[in-house]
Amino acid sequence: MNRQLVVALLAFATVLAGVPAPAAAAVGQAAPQQTAACTFPVTVTDATGTEVTITDDPERVVTTNPSAAQTMWELGARDEVVGVSQYAMYLDGAADKGNVSGSGGLNVEAVIGLEPDLVLVPNSSYNAEPDRIEQLRSADIPVVVFESGESLAAVADKTERVGRMTGNCEAGVERAAEIRDSMANMEQALDGAERPVGLNSFFGYSSGSGTFISDIMTTAGLRNGAAEANLTGFAQINEELVVEMNPEYIVVPDHAPVPSSPAYNSTTAMQEGNVIVIEAHKLQQPAPRAIEASEAILEAVHPDAYERYQQLETESATASTESATETTTAADATATDATETESAESTEATTTTESSDSTTESDAPGFGVVAGLAAIGAAVLLARRR
Repeated sequence: MNRQLVVALLAFATVLAGVPAPAAAAVGQAAPQQTAACTFPVTVTDATGTEVTITDDPERVVTTNPSAAQTMWELGARDEVVGVSQYAMYLDGAADKGNVSGSGGLNVEAVIGLEPDLVLVPNSSYNAEPDRIEQLRSADIPVVVFESGESLAAVADKTERVGRMTGNCEAGVERAAEIRDSMANMEQALDGAERPVGLNSFFGYSSGSGTFISDIMTTAGLRNGAAEANLTGFAQINEELVVEMNPEYIVVPDHAPVPSSPAYNSTTAMQEGNVIVIEAHKLQQPAPRAIEASEAILEAVHPDAYERYQQLETESATASTESATETTTAADATATDATETESAESTEATTTTESSDSTTESDAPGFGVVAGLAAIGAAVLLARRR
C-alpha cells in the first residue's frame, strides 16, 4: 500500500464525518471543476515561457521521458498515463502503455493518436526537437515543458507541480514533502561528518556542478570531485584529472561498466573497492526515486550516519501518523457534534408530530467506519518509506 491511499482514506473519512461541502459559486459564475484539492482550469508558464491552460482534470497523460513517467507512478497516478517513452519500460505496467518513442526521437503521430489531455516534456527533448513540440501544440494539445532539474530540491518542486497539473494535488504535496524531509534528515545525520571525494562515472563522462546527480552525491555526504575540478554539467573527464583527483569513492549507474584503466585503478576508490553501483533510474533520472540514490550512497560511505538517518526517518513517519490521527480525530469530533444536533432536532420533531411509527432510520454509515478508516490510514502512514 502506498501513501496516496492514505489521502483517499482520509478524504473518504471526512465525507463520512459530515464535513460541509464547499459553498456554491456565485450566481452567474461557473463553478470550477474540483478534484481533491485541485481546481481547474489552471494556467501554468512552462520552461519555454509558454502559458499553458489545462481546462479539466487530465484523464489521459502522455509522458515523453522516463522521469515524468516515474513521477506519475510515484503519485499513484499511473492509470492516468496512456503514453510513455521506451526508456520508461522499467516501470511496472509501463509495457501496457502506448510507446511514443520513434527511431528519430519523439513520435508525434503516436502522441496525437493517444488523444492526450496533457503532454509532459523534458527540457532536453524540447531543445532537441522544438519543431515536434510545436506540432503537438498546433494540434491543440496542452504541452508543458519542464526546466532542467539541477538538484533534489528541484525534483521535489517538480513532483509537486506535476501533481497540481494532473489533478493529484495531495499526492504531489505529500511526495514532495517526503523528499524534502529526507534531505533534511540526511543533513542532520551527517552533522560533523568528514566528506570524502567522490566521482560519478559513466561511459567516460561525469556529473559536474549544476547537475542533480552532483546534488545526490553531496546530499549523501560526498564531495563531488568533478565539480571541485571545475567541470560543469555532464562532461567528459580525462584520466589525468582522475589521477589528480584520486577519488575515494566512485559512483556508477548499473547500466554502465565500472571504469577500468591504469588511471582509475590507481585511485583509492578502486584499490579499496569503494565502487557504489546504483540503479540507473534512481541515479540518472530527476524524479522522486532519486532520493533513494542518496540513501544508497549514504549507507555505503557513512554507515553510522545512515543508522541515525533511519531513526530520523522513523520519527518523521511517526510525526506524520500523529498528525493524520489528530486530523481524523477532529473530523470525528465534528461529526459527533453534527450527530448530536441532528438527534436533538429529530427528537423535537417526533415529539411535536402526532403521527406514530413514522420514524425513518438513517442509512448513513456509522462512525465506526470512520474510525476504521482512520486506523487503516495510520497503519499505512507508518509504512511511508519503502
